[in-house]
Amino acid sequence: MNTIQNPILPGFAPDASALHVGKDYYIATSTFEWWPGIEIYHSQDLVNWEWAAAPIARRDMVPSELLGNYNSGSLWAPHLSYANGLFWLVYTDVKSSTAFKDTLNYVVTAPKITGPWSEPTLVTASGFDPALFHDDNGRHYFLNMLFDWRLENPGFAGTVIQEFDPVTRQLVGERRHFYRGTSLGVCEGPQILKKDGWYYLLCAAGGTGYLHAATVARAKTLDGPWEDSPYFPLLTARDDAANPLQKSGHACFVEIGGEWYITHICARPLTERGNCTLGRETALQKIEWAGGWPRLANGTHHPDLVIPAPKAAGNVRQLLDHSERVTFAPDKDLPHTFKTLRTPLTPETDYSLTARPGWLRLYGGQTLSSHHKQTLFARRWQHFAFTAKTKIDFAPQNFQQVAGLVLFYDTCNWIYAYITWDERINARTLQIMRCDFKDFTYGSEAVPLPDGEISLKVCVNGAEAQFYYKADGGWQPLGDVQPADHLSDDYVETRRGRCAFTGAMVGICAQDMDAHQSHADFACFDYEEQR
Repeated sequence: MNTIQNPILPGFAPDASALHVGKDYYIATSTFEWWPGIEIYHSQDLVNWEWAAAPIARRDMVPSELLGNYNSGSLWAPHLSYANGLFWLVYTDVKSSTAFKDTLNYVVTAPKITGPWSEPTLVTASGFDPALFHDDNGRHYFLNMLFDWRLENPGFAGTVIQEFDPVTRQLVGERRHFYRGTSLGVCEGPQILKKDGWYYLLCAAGGTGYLHAATVARAKTLDGPWEDSPYFPLLTARDDAANPLQKSGHACFVEIGGEWYITHICARPLTERGNCTLGRETALQKIEWAGGWPRLANGTHHPDLVIPAPKAAGNVRQLLDHSERVTFAPDKDLPHTFKTLRTPLTPETDYSLTARPGWLRLYGGQTLSSHHKQTLFARRWQHFAFTAKTKIDFAPQNFQQVAGLVLFYDTCNWIYAYITWDERINARTLQIMRCDFKDFTYGSEAVPLPDGEISLKVCVNGAEAQFYYKADGGWQPLGDVQPADHLSDDYVETRRGRCAFTGAMVGICAQDMDAHQSHADFACFDYEEQR
């Protein structure tokens, strides 16, 4: 029997919204502060998934922009649907997270998954995790969780539904508070499937951590009453600490050739209920229908690491290697794996592929602490053990000009191997700096460098990271082992006291804290899984 190994989208790729159109299957995932926003993957068999689009790629698609947004805010939990010959995408730009939440929900459409995507329409700001439901009677509905800011209330106030006009793209009629959740607590991510005369409401429950779950209710009409499933919850690992797919929840139905599956969030800790450096990933579980209710095909509510592949997939084998070698050329676009923070970088102003053919030139910008505009390109960690490598040609003129290789979670949590100029010894130096929330420390002594090109690499192995450099000879270690497990939502939450939602990244960057005029040239960027 052909099988699928979970997760199907390894590395930071949460909140999967699955969609089936003809022979094609799509998954849309959250990107938070990383740009371009929302990533969409495509498959024809549910086994192998290829990146297809990042639709939030123009500044006008987030009218208030992401610049200045807090870490783990911005673009949350998209929902992808298809109706009236158009792809519909709804998403939230989360601007603040205190006793209040500013949650701006937008809708955009496109004739093809690759676009062009329309200008956004603001629908509501009453809560997050929006979804569209297109009923087979021609009516359309907008769903989201409702956030209650009043101090005597819990914040998460269940789910609301309101009719949606697809022409004006505005809400019409009265908002109805139609489902308040279950004994598992927090209820969010509402999605509706209509099947065999029933409306099935699939919700995320219990928060996004180790108590996360997915629940199902059903009703004969959208007005209810809603009956909770006897298979409760549909999915969770909250009572199975040894399960390799922790934090499982926030699911979405998908059907292929008469067989049913759900996509869902999961996370793989380095130790039991420990830190998850790869962030929240996307997995797939097979389900079956029993007495008109969905349940996991394995007979439990616990996710499986390996599941049966759909019969429609035939003998297709899953591709599991996500290694990548990136080279640069004037006639070659940067890879889709390269993400920037909060805003796109502009060719010739922020970077150039033509100033030195065969190299990527980065112009020094703001620091790694900035919530505005950094000159940083980074890609997800997709493996617990990997090596990332680059070659840099950089001639700083003062200590405020910096460039190098970085392991990055957010602006408060990173480990940076950087080249700069030290006027005290009249030489370039290479050193590690580590940011751990509000604590800045050096992770190595400063190493004087000769003139010319320098190769940098970092080897991550589980909870540890070791940086290396190469100048005239072979590879030399830079400093001691660094704590790679600190670059995780779990660690950040314990330090910050607030939820974190992304995942660890590795990238190249340049800063100029003087005149924003210096530049660093990079010849390549390699990411290689280590088995």
